[in-house]
Amino acid sequence: MPARDEGPLAQRATYRAFHTVSTRWADNDQYGHINNAKFYEFVDSAVNAHLLVAGALGESIGLVVDSGCRYTSALAFPDVIEVGIKVDRVGTSSVTYGFAVFRRGTATPAAIGHFVHVYVDAATRRPKPLDGTLKAVVENLLA
Repeated sequence: MPARDEGPLAQRATYRAFHTVSTRWADNDQYGHINNAKFYEFVDSAVNAHLLVAGALGESIGLVVDSGCRYTSALAFPDVIEVGIKVDRVGTSSVTYGFAVFRRGTATPAAIGHFVHVYVDAATRRPKPLDGTLKAVVENLLA
């Protein structure tokens, strides 16, 4: 079966920010590669690190309400990976992120996907409009 053409999603230039992650021995599963669920942890850490460094994490919290990932190759400890992130859509209280996970120094991603954060009030868990700082930071990631 021929490989699927991922187009621009497979190109590093598509992503606006990168976060480096050192894998751990515990990330490998019994099959000798990084378990698929770990990819979501890497992406969640990359986005939140970007927001934290930019001073964009305020009183609201981002809940993941939708996600998807396509895996194109395996990674394994001790690989160092780079998570590319971008923003596809900014709503009133939501942000749709795109991501790609690359082995450091490679041009082809091992995984490509998306997820949606809905920002909510920490106490009520009701959607809350993006504050000015958060909105500016995520708009800077628009692809």
